[in-house]
Amino acid sequence: MFGKKAQPSIRSLIAQGSCIVGNLTFTDGLRIDGEVIGDIRANEGSPSILVISESACVTGHIHADHVIINGRVMGPVHASELLELQPKAKIQGDIAYKALEMHQGAVIYGQLRPTEQETGDKPLLKLAANNVEKAREEAPISGYGRP
Repeated sequence: MFGKKAQPSIRSLIAQGSCIVGNLTFTDGLRIDGEVIGDIRANEGSPSILVISESACVTGHIHADHVIINGRVMGPVHASELLELQPKAKIQGDIAYKALEMHQGAVIYGQLRPTEQETGDKPLLKLAANNVEKAREEAPISGYGRP
């Protein structure tokens, strides 16, 4: 989604020193430098980017396409495309992501779960051990190590 297409521009800012209490929805891009106590969700149907800066603190659920975190988050995070955890990111909550970029220093107190990939994207992999067992069962009996 963000590989070749232009990312949405950041049109909204919650400045350092500001505190929002309540749920928040946004379109395109949002940067948080202050504090948000409540859920943050991007409107569906168009690409979105959420930036949580080093000075920011969010308490609540986060849901957006592209999420960049360098501050504190207390709650689950769902990045439907890309999650970037920068060096000062501190997250208390479970994380779901399609693609993950994590820098040294980022801390997570929770579980990391990749979201389901479409089965058409990847070839079906078979374990080599299964093929060996099947070959042994089908091979004719000989005097070399077989009864």
